[in-house]
Amino acid sequence: MTTKMRTKIIYEDKEILVCYKPAGLAVQTARIGQADMVSELKNYLAASGEKNPYLGLVHRLDQPVEGLLVFGRTKGAAASLSGQLEKGLLHKRYYAVVCGKPEQKSGEFVDYLQKTPDNKARIVTEQVDALQPQAEVSDARKAVLQYNIVQSLEVQSVHRRGVEWISLAKIHIDTGRFHQIRAQMSHGGLPLLGDQKYGDEASVGLSGHLGIKDVALCACQLDFNHPVTGNAMHFSQPPQGKAFSFFGIF
Repeated sequence: MTTKMRTKIIYEDKEILVCYKPAGLAVQTARIGQADMVSELKNYLAASGEKNPYLGLVHRLDQPVEGLLVFGRTKGAAASLSGQLEKGLLHKRYYAVVCGKPEQKSGEFVDYLQKTPDNKARIVTEQVDALQPQAEVSDARKAVLQYNIVQSLEVQSVHRRGVEWISLAKIHIDTGRFHQIRAQMSHGGLPLLGDQKYGDEASVGLSGHLGIKDVALCACQLDFNHPVTGNAMHFSQPPQGKAFSFFGIF
């Protein structure tokens, strides 16, 4: 019996695959019996008659996040795409639903992030730096993020008092750090709806109240140069998650 592939192929040629990953599907996992995007795509290529298919992983999305990814079908294509990513030539843009209504419609966050042993991104501040040995914060890496608020909506209060807000934000990152958007937006007072790991008590409560189980984040746009032809490639994908349906613009 053939299992239906959850990964959606947006574009393919002999060099690359551009795909949409739904929230909840891992990009790659070592867990036996758990579906992942890489396994699905390799099975697809094998079923198409390709022997020992190669699939180069260029970038990732967290399991509870949806959106677009590009894979190299040859080592050369994967190396070219990875090089573009390192040089800032592979551009990714995101939509996110955040808790709150910021006074400023646009802004930039510049932080230093450190990956912790419990698999979280921690904001390293001057205060933390002063309290810890330099060796413990030396691996913190600069993270730069810009956001624009597209729309804000009132939602029913979890505690039935006052008004609560959610906002649709378009986000661009200049750096690709681990859990960057989730950690920086939360640190900036705008935690993502549905984010159990980085949300605060209020945002987690509101997420449960609205029935949002996945992180309200979508990699909605992907731009790069084709690794062989050099042609500019542009792909976009409207978010599919429940949190985005509140805004009715997709």
